[in-house]
Amino acid sequence: MPLIGYARVSTEDQTPLPQSQALKSAGCVEIHEEQASGGNRARPVLARVLERIGKGDTLVVVRIDRLARSLSHLLEVIERLEAKGAFFRSLTDPIDTSSPQGKFTLQVLGAAAEFERALIRERTKAGLASARSKGRIGGNPGLRARDPAALRKVRLARQDGYMDRLNETAQDWVPHVRRLRPDMAWEDVLRIINAPLPHERQWTQSRLLRAVNAYVRDGFLDETVLGRAGRRDTDDRLPAIVAGIKGANPEITLQEICNRLEKMRERTPRGRTSWQPSSVKMLLERAEKLGLLD
Repeated sequence: MPLIGYARVSTEDQTPLPQSQALKSAGCVEIHEEQASGGNRARPVLARVLERIGKGDTLVVVRIDRLARSLSHLLEVIERLEAKGAFFRSLTDPIDTSSPQGKFTLQVLGAAAEFERALIRERTKAGLASARSKGRIGGNPGLRARDPAALRKVRLARQDGYMDRLNETAQDWVPHVRRLRPDMAWEDVLRIINAPLPHERQWTQSRLLRAVNAYVRDGFLDETVLGRAGRRDTDDRLPAIVAGIKGANPEITLQEICNRLEKMRERTPRGRTSWQPSSVKMLLERAEKLGLLD
């Protein structure tokens, strides 16, 4: 069970060395360091760690405030890890999601967070009702006056919220985009991304392009992924698609690739709808000759 350490400091004047030493002593096989504010959820190093972490891995921090400054953010990160079959551990806090005690602590924290949200909702409703009874109008005065500074603040807040939502789904699409673009057309990249996803999590091309542009803008993806796709011979299209599926998950079996292609409604080289492992193997061999596989 590989242990992956994450150390964070808020300013350049601070050093992550004490955290890194503690993580190394705890047995972490790799340690990622980042300088970023705890209140900023869009952290590129943490985003890459959460993208690459695999089933059975454990993300380790010295204290939970090194990972998140709010309970809601902490629970979001742990939910992402659990969705990938990974675990979370804090060295100085009683949280280790690979143990029954740690899971119980997490359930208590989750219940506390929900209770806190309920109290905030009730206080907000009561405050609004009281203000209305006194004739006060709610809302931001700056927004009502169309103040440029207030409008810019709202726009940046919305942008941060959008990036937070993108980070939650990055593992679904970033590896494919990074590997396949611009060698493959967006239509085929989209079909490869959507094949293993349930219907409610599938992407549209316009939504995917917006997400990619946002990640390029913030430096999480190289701008070359937005380049124009080159023309590819018709005979090379299927090997490229199979190579893309295999490259994103080197451990995938031939039968699993068959299932993926059928879900994508790709036809075999002979025009059939049902795929056989032998056909996939042939396409992988051709992809290797074309230099499409590492």
